[in-house]
Amino acid sequence: MNLISKILSPDNILLDTESTSKKRVFERVGLLFENQMQIARSQVFDSLFAREKLGSTGLGQGVAIPHGRIPKLREATAAFVRTAHPIPFDAPDGQPVTLIFVLLVPELATDLHLQLLGELAQMFSDADFRKKLLACEEAAGIYQLFCDWNSAA
Repeated sequence: MNLISKILSPDNILLDTESTSKKRVFERVGLLFENQMQIARSQVFDSLFAREKLGSTGLGQGVAIPHGRIPKLREATAAFVRTAHPIPFDAPDGQPVTLIFVLLVPELATDLHLQLLGELAQMFSDADFRKKLLACEEAAGIYQLFCDWNSAA
């Protein structure tokens, strides 16, 4: 089992949302975290936007990993969003993104935060993995892809 499968749940996977901007995605995941985990949506939105102001979390190849620190959060949590239409994200390759992995960590998290980001970067650098995420039609299947990633190693 990888680190990501421990912090992502099928309930935190949004498929083909009609979000057309970073702002809308952050609003949607804010609402999701508020409903699923009682983290105030404004806190999620503000944290993600503050990090984005430091520099884009777009990786390139249609992927972004927005992340933020949340005061009083006990453990890291995550959401995955696949948008219906690519949205601008200021990625280094200039391409819009469709695959968005949102990571929230406790305010003082350091090592775990870096380990999670490193694992995500490895996952999303795998072209086959990205293709499978784009092709999968249901949240449970996408969750399983995250769980199964690198299970042969």
